[in-house]
Amino acid sequence: MDMNTAGAGAARVRFPVPPHVAAIVEAAPSVYVAESREELLEKACGGPACDFFEVGYDTPGKGWVLEATVSRGKNGAAVNYVDTYMRRRDPDSMVVADDGPSDKPRFKDRFGVPFTDARQEILDWLAGQDLILVPFRSGHAEHGYDSLFIGPANAGFFAGGLADLQGHVAGSAAGADFKPQAFIFLAPPFRHTLCDGKQVVVHNRTEDMHEIFSLNLYPGPSAKKGVYGILLNIGEAEGWVTNHASTVQVVTPYDYTFTIMHEGASGGGKSEMLEYPHREHDGRLRLGHNLVTDETRHLVLSQTCRLHPVTDDMAQSHPHLQRPGGKLVTMDAENAWFVRVDHITGYGTDPQLERICAAPSKPLIFINVQGVPHATTLIWEHTEDAPGKPCPNPRVILPRDEVPNIQDEPVEVDIRTLGIRTPPCTRDNPTYGIFGMMHILPPALGWMWRLAAPRGHANPSIVDTAGLQSEGVGSFWPFATGRVVDFANILLKQVRETPETDFAIFPNSHIGAWHVGFMPQWIGREYLARRGGARFRRGQLRRADTPLLGYVLLQMHVEGANVPDFFLQVNLQPEVGDEAYREGAEQLKAFFRRELEPLRQDPRLDPLGKRIIEVFYDGGSQGQFKNVWEAA
Repeated sequence: MDMNTAGAGAARVRFPVPPHVAAIVEAAPSVYVAESREELLEKACGGPACDFFEVGYDTPGKGWVLEATVSRGKNGAAVNYVDTYMRRRDPDSMVVADDGPSDKPRFKDRFGVPFTDARQEILDWLAGQDLILVPFRSGHAEHGYDSLFIGPANAGFFAGGLADLQGHVAGSAAGADFKPQAFIFLAPPFRHTLCDGKQVVVHNRTEDMHEIFSLNLYPGPSAKKGVYGILLNIGEAEGWVTNHASTVQVVTPYDYTFTIMHEGASGGGKSEMLEYPHREHDGRLRLGHNLVTDETRHLVLSQTCRLHPVTDDMAQSHPHLQRPGGKLVTMDAENAWFVRVDHITGYGTDPQLERICAAPSKPLIFINVQGVPHATTLIWEHTEDAPGKPCPNPRVILPRDEVPNIQDEPVEVDIRTLGIRTPPCTRDNPTYGIFGMMHILPPALGWMWRLAAPRGHANPSIVDTAGLQSEGVGSFWPFATGRVVDFANILLKQVRETPETDFAIFPNSHIGAWHVGFMPQWIGREYLARRGGARFRRGQLRRADTPLLGYVLLQMHVEGANVPDFFLQVNLQPEVGDEAYREGAEQLKAFFRRELEPLRQDPRLDPLGKRIIEVFYDGGSQGQFKNVWEAA
């Protein structure tokens, strides 16, 4: 029997599924098992004869609820959500349904009822729908895990986005050897009936499978980060981690290759690390604009390094790839990238990305970007949350094979950098925006920064939160189902076993009184690549005035162009000064004390990790962080 036609559940799929999945497939009025990307994109747009498609559901107590619209453009499908809340990820979307080890909120605690009944209600709802099934691999094809998506047929854009992100397995190719151990069930109406309208993604872990119940249509917390949660759960059990990072091979004008892995919370510049520096109309690079004096500084750099992207967000550092005692080895865990384009505000901002998206080799999926049937969807025309207020989280799902010079093989990482969004800091308004353009960190501080993983100022990717917030261990904590201390220990083990990989930190948005965007990491990338593997000599660095920021550069030259010293040491800015700097440092210390205290008290923390944290609480210097590491 053809797998895409009516019939018994077992006949509708060619691979083994557990009984509760077989029951859904058998009962559903119709089942389509994804065969090709082209067919999925047609379903996303409502079929070949449809150019504008509404995605909605009959919802008890509310009637018909329109969730999203899909417009078929020349270069792909533009998806837009009716509810502005659905246009970015809610950082509190994850709940855990099972009773396994976890520090995450439990479904029964948050909603006051056991998940067992809700789970059956969701499965029964799916059994009454026309369905799309997408077989896929969670993680890299060679080091990933068989998985299956099940959702209503009218959510073709969600299924297509998942297939792009994870790399689907054609239904006819998914035979008896394809044995799913992870499942994503999509049921949007339950956002309203169970979850008070909130984005909720329920993880249910058992001994032989990992279930995700996505109770909303935004793919960020489920098709994207939900799959990340699957990989983290497997890695936690096996003692390794998928790092939350972009990775790029940087090739200098002299053909030297230097590899950077850039980690950090959402909005920390991971996708931007894969971009070429944005230039002014005259070709110069704008270092920054002073918010107090209205001064603008530029840097002339005639030739930049060539970029060979490796990963955009999920760097799978599988143990089979590692060579202990050397550098960290990583490769991409995704088949496509969920690229945020809020910084593309007009034609010519990023010519390469604009060219790819305007004339791709195959149709793309755009989210929160204005779309008109039969027209070219432009990534700088962001959907407005309100008149004159563009959505801060426009996205495009960009298949890896659309990216020029993509690197598919595992790579050795020369330096791990961390990104943080920083607010302006001035005498009148002291903040933690005291970061210089680049800080060099000893390994102990590199690990400690990943424990706190600050989300930072004005994050565009998630629902707004006030103040300096933490994204948690490794910056992947919002997507993990397990325990903080276990991941803290795994990260520490990873750093210890890769001593030849160095650490640095880049701010974005602001340096003191200067608005700088992502220029610090773009200039820092050029500088580090040209240095190659050379270690910093005595006299090239000095201790930052707060130990948390490691070491600052005394000077930075790139191809003869000099970066002013007040971009390297923020307290040299007359608009900031020493007193505001000290106040900003105290804000950082308070943040770290708040975030590290639970780990400090946890007896399961690795003894070396505990000693590192105690150095911080004792007000230790950069040298003391280095000494405790070397003594281990």
